[in-house]
Amino acid sequence: MDRTFTLDEARALLPAIIEEAGELVAARADLAEIAFTREQGEASPLGGLAELKGLEARIEEIISGWHEQGLQVKGIAPVLLDFPSTFDGHRVCLCWIEGERELGWYHRDELGFAGRRPI
Repeated sequence: MDRTFTLDEARALLPAIIEEAGELVAARADLAEIAFTREQGEASPLGGLAELKGLEARIEEIISGWHEQGLQVKGIAPVLLDFPSTFDGHRVCLCWIEGERELGWYHRDELGFAGRRPI
């Protein structure tokens, strides 16, 4: 079943989302660095294959948790999340992107990110 969030519900989740997104961003950067150094045939001070697999697993765990809560993950570089909602009788998404400190935007489902408007 698809979850629909009220603005208050989505905003209540945001502090945890921001914390998890920070973890994902750090894991994403470490993963990229380990992968790059491995491709160059070098060793990374961040680790090797085991650490790379651990980072991939942590990223997947965060994303899966968001899906389980009913969020739509639109991207991870940058992190872009939609909270399905309704506004004036229309299906909309309350939209949050990495770096924002609050949930202040929405867009109609069919318009996507390009149709973002302030709440």
